[in-house]
Amino acid sequence: MPTSTLLAAPDAKNTLWTPFTYTLFRAIWLASVVSNIGTWMQTVAGVWLVTTLTTSALLVALMQTATSMPAFLLSMPAGAMADLIDRRKLLLFTQGFMAVVAFLLGVLTLVGEVSALGVLAFTFLLGLGVAVNAPVWQTVTTELVPRPVLPFAITLNGVSNNIARAIGPAVGGVIIAYYSSGWVFLLNGVSFLGTFAVVYSWKRSEEATTGPAENFTGALRAGMRYVRYSPAIYAVLFRTFAFAFGASAMWGLLSVVIARKLHLSSGAYGSMLSWLGAGAITGALLMGRAGKWLNFNQRVLLGSLVYVGTNLCLALVTNVYWLYPVMFVSGIAWLMVMTSFSTTIQLHVPKWVQARVVSIYMLVFQAGISLGSITWGELADHASLEVALLVTAGWMLASMLLALPFPMRSAEGLDLAPAGHWPDPEVQGSIDPDDGPVVVMIEYTVAVPDLAAFRQAAARLTRLRLRDGSLRAGVYSDVADVTRITEFFYVATWGEHQRQHYRFTREDQVIEAQVRQFHTGQIPPRVTHFLSFPKTPNIEVALPFETMEGQQ
Repeated sequence: MPTSTLLAAPDAKNTLWTPFTYTLFRAIWLASVVSNIGTWMQTVAGVWLVTTLTTSALLVALMQTATSMPAFLLSMPAGAMADLIDRRKLLLFTQGFMAVVAFLLGVLTLVGEVSALGVLAFTFLLGLGVAVNAPVWQTVTTELVPRPVLPFAITLNGVSNNIARAIGPAVGGVIIAYYSSGWVFLLNGVSFLGTFAVVYSWKRSEEATTGPAENFTGALRAGMRYVRYSPAIYAVLFRTFAFAFGASAMWGLLSVVIARKLHLSSGAYGSMLSWLGAGAITGALLMGRAGKWLNFNQRVLLGSLVYVGTNLCLALVTNVYWLYPVMFVSGIAWLMVMTSFSTTIQLHVPKWVQARVVSIYMLVFQAGISLGSITWGELADHASLEVALLVTAGWMLASMLLALPFPMRSAEGLDLAPAGHWPDPEVQGSIDPDDGPVVVMIEYTVAVPDLAAFRQAAARLTRLRLRDGSLRAGVYSDVADVTRITEFFYVATWGEHQRQHYRFTREDQVIEAQVRQFHTGQIPPRVTHFLSFPKTPNIEVALPFETMEGQQ
C-alpha cells in the first residue's frame, strides 16, 4: 500500500468509523468478522461432536486444552516469525493451513470416519494455526491505518470478535441441529479461504532494511530484552495479568452461577453471554467519547472497578433479571480495558519488534485467564462459589493499586520511526557480521556542576542501549579528571551492533540529545569501536586434540 494512503487529513476528526474509510482495512475487517464467526461455529460443533462420540468427560474437557495449549507453545515463536518473515506471506500460509485442516475434518465427519480423538487432533492443528496467526494479525492493523486512527481500528477488531461471539454459536447450533457438524467445519474452511483471498489482494509495500538478518533465537531474545528494558511495556503486562487473573472468574464461573446458584438452564447462560456481547459492542460506540474524558490508565481503573461490582453481584444477587444489566455493563468494561491494553502496547512499540512484544502480551493475558480460572475454580470447590467470587472482587480492588508503581503511559506524540542518524563507522578491512564481541565507547567532557543531571540523562540512554541489543552498558568517569566521562556498551557481534543503528528511533534520539547537550568539548563526543582482538568469529570452536595436547 502506498504511504500516501495512510496519511489522514490534518484537520480530520477521527471517530470509530474513520478506519472504515481505508479500503483495505474495511475488507480485512469484514473478512475477520466472517472468519471469527466460522471459528465460533467450529468451537460449538467440535465440542458437540466429541460429546456425541464419547462418554468420557475428560475428552470433552480436553477440547479446551486442544484449543488453548498451542497459544502457550507457539505465541512467542510466532511473534518472532512475524517480525522476521513477510507478514502477508505468513498470513496467507496460516489461513491456507487452517482452511485445509477444517476441510479435512468436515469431509471425514460427513463420511463418518472421525473419532473423538481425531476431532481433538484436528482441533489442536487448528489451534496451531490460530497461535501462529494471532500475533501477525494483531500487528497488521498498524500497517492499514495511520497512527492517529489506530485506537479506533483496534476497538473495531474487538467489536468483530464480539459480533462473532454473538452470532457464531447460534448459527452453528442451528446447522448442527438440522444437518451435521461436518457442514459447520466445511463452512469454517470457506471462511478461511475468504480471508486468504482478501490478504492475497493486499499489495504490501516493501519494508526498509533493518540491518543484517536476525536468526530465530536471536529474535526471541531481542523481543524479551526489549520488554525487560521498556518500563511502559512491562507496566502494561503487569496490569494485564492482574486484570485477566481477576476477570477470569466471571468467564469461568458464570455458567456455575447460572446452573448451581440460580438453577436455570443453558438458555439463561446463553442470554448472559448475549448481554455481554451487546455491552462490548456498545462500549465500542462509546470509545470515542471515552477518549475525550478518560486516558487509557483511567479506563483500566474504571473497568477494574466495574469488575469489582460484577463479582459482587454474581456472588450476592439471586434474581437473574438484575444480572442482565450487570453483564451488559461488564461487556462495556471488558472492551474498554482490553482495547486500552492492546492499543497502549502497539503504540509504544516500533515496527521491528512489534509482533514479538504483542505475542508476549497475548501470552501474559492467556496465562492470567488460565491461572485465574484454575484458582477461582479450586476455591469455589473447596470453599464455596460465593466465597470465590467475593475474594475475586477483593483481588480486582487490590489490583487497582498497581496503577501507582505501574502507570500506563501516554503514547501520544511518540515518533518511533528509525532515526537513521548514526553514520557507519570507519573500518579497515572487512568485518563479518558474526565477528565480535564489539565495544563502543563515547567520550564526553562535562562540567562539574552538570555531573548529577548528566548522570540521570545517561541512565535513560543506558537503558536504551540494553533494550536495543547491548549485553552490558554503563558510564564511567576518569579518576584523574572527573569531567572526562566515557559511555560504553558491549554488543555480542558486529551484526547486532549494525542492527542497533536501525533500532534507534527518533524518540530515542531526543534522549541521546539530552545527554549530548552536557558535552562542553570543542569537538563532538568522540565515538570509537573496538572489536575483539585477534578478530575471530564470535562462536565457540573446539580446538583439535593435537593442539590441546601441545598446550598442556
